[in-house]
Amino acid sequence: MSQVLSDSQPLLVTARNVHKSYGDNEVLKGIDLDVKPSEVVVILGPSGSGKSTFLRCINHLEDIDRGTIMVGGEQIGYELHGNQLRKLSERGIARQRRDIGMVFQQFNLYPHMTVLQNIIEAPIGVHRQSRHEAEAYARALLEKVGLSDKADAYPRHLSGGQQQRVAIARALAIKPKLMLFDEPTSALDPELVGEVLATMRSLADQGLTMIVVTHEIGFAREAADRVVFMDGGYVIEEGPPEEVLVNPQHPRFQAFLSRFI
Repeated sequence: MSQVLSDSQPLLVTARNVHKSYGDNEVLKGIDLDVKPSEVVVILGPSGSGKSTFLRCINHLEDIDRGTIMVGGEQIGYELHGNQLRKLSERGIARQRRDIGMVFQQFNLYPHMTVLQNIIEAPIGVHRQSRHEAEAYARALLEKVGLSDKADAYPRHLSGGQQQRVAIARALAIKPKLMLFDEPTSALDPELVGEVLATMRSLADQGLTMIVVTHEIGFAREAADRVVFMDGGYVIEEGPPEEVLVNPQHPRFQAFLSRFI
């Protein structure tokens, strides 16, 4: 579990009444969520509950139809002109994403680049860091995720767990205020899941603000400050893991957790 949180801390993430539809399929039906700095929030729920869509909306990989999402005091994807909201330009959205790292189910590493080259691509190309600075930080990140000996390896020579840890290092290379994890272990063989979760637990212990969509109940129990259960496009229940995972109140959450017992 991450560092002790104070009730007086300003919010890093504020989502209010977030709606998202794909045609006639309403996926998010009014999501509210607050996240404090250094808080680890784990979102659980069955497939199709809207978890991944909501995460993608936070990073503006998906437009929302209604509501607001604020990260660091800025409304994601939009800016206020007078009394009207206008959609940001692609450049403006890219600027906002500089503070948000994201790790996906698939590793999405560039196969023609070494591990080190994958990690320094954004710091040099987007953030205009010097190669010396970017490489030094990338090597420090590789040490942090336990892959300091893999800097010159290509992704095809790594296991799935190692590739996902490189993807985590790559997301951290932009020094984000917020990290989003979209089912980061779902594409891994079972024996490789533990090494990725261990890396994520370490980041939580260091006070990184994280929102994690996962089915890993053990990770939620050990690393989360708060667990949020989504179903059918709604937040059904939320609270500290020692409360909601032990004694869930809503029948849907009870039924969901019973599958893991």
